[in-house]
Amino acid sequence: MIDLIKSGGPLMIPLGLCAVLATFIILERFIYFSSVSRKDRFFLDRLLSLIHSCRFDEALSWCTDVATPASQVASQAIALRHLPESDLKELVAAELDRQVPRLDKFITALGTIANVATLLGLLGTVTGTIQAFGVLGAGQSMGNPAALAGSIAEALVTTATGLCISIPAVICHNHFVATVNRRIAAMESIATAVVIQVCGRNLVGKNL
Repeated sequence: MIDLIKSGGPLMIPLGLCAVLATFIILERFIYFSSVSRKDRFFLDRLLSLIHSCRFDEALSWCTDVATPASQVASQAIALRHLPESDLKELVAAELDRQVPRLDKFITALGTIANVATLLGLLGTVTGTIQAFGVLGAGQSMGNPAALAGSIAEALVTTATGLCISIPAVICHNHFVATVNRRIAAMESIATAVVIQVCGRNLVGKNL
């Protein structure tokens, strides 16, 4: 395996770096999204129950305990519940926009790594082919077939390595993008439910 990696030439160094970074991002995002999904599963039902009972301090504490982007948006709505409904909706929307980068973290970088790995593999193909033609042009193929085989190996190994990195990176990138879109939709749904509940409770208080 080590000899195979060495046969890929100097381009295996940036390809190895791409592999390490892609692995880190994929693992970190999988763990993060799994945690967010688990925490948000029962978040809204308990939150609305607390708001309906006017236990706003407990509701804020529950949001703090959950500590997900959705809970932060809900916390903003509860904390600013005394504002007019139009202002409350604008501030909640602004908070939602501020939470989106927590979901998008590293995902753009993962897409970039997938593209760069493919291009590095292609570059290895080109440089290896150039070296192979250089060996043939110098008439060394008959006297030193190892030189020709080394050039061809560099082209093939770098190409295969680049594809092995980029294919799972692209798949995971697309999966994470879809996950982010689902989480944003869930945040919007939670924010709407909380705002409606809070505004409804405010209206009841005013009628009283």
